Amino acid sequence: MKVLVTGGVRSGKSHHAETLVRGEAAVTYVAPGPDESEEPDPDWALRLAAHRDRRPASWTTVETADVATAIADSAGPVLVDCLGTWLTRTIDLRGLWEAPVDEVTDVVRGEIARLVAALERPQPIVLVTNEVGLGVVPAHRSGRLFRDLLGEANRQVAAACDEVHLVIAGRVLVL
Repeated sequence: MKVLVTGGVRSGKSHHAETLVRGEAAVTYVAPGPDESEEPDPDWALRLAAHRDRRPASWTTVETADVATAIADSAGPVLVDCLGTWLTRTIDLRGLWEAPVDEVTDVVRGEIARLVAALERPQPIVLVTNEVGLGVVPAHRSGRLFRDLLGEANRQVAAACDEVHLVIAGRVLVL
């Protein structure tokens, strides 16, 4: 079973995603956020600690921007949290925020294709993502670029999944 869990910030996406694999003996939790070599962010560290405290001790955490490889290397169920941080890391690591849109789009599409191909594995995979672009057009180029590319990633990953769950205010709607 492949499930994409989407919704707004602090809507309960991560908690819901964790419940989908809670019964599994061992889960690989893929966290594509900032790595330890980057400047420490105390707010980010608090969020990570809260997520770690909720997870069973039998789960393995893999912190990497290479989500496709992390999925491919995992023998059992995988939970990826989240595609928004994955997209940010993908662009950050290549220094593409100011690059021409076509260049950024080509790189990101290649990474989306790798991710979608990794979803063909038979084990359960749950991916968390952010739902953006429902309102105001971002004032800055980076915000518009992120919104557009995450929308494209969400659409392609959703097409490769068996189910998509929308979480709003802690309520889940299976689409």
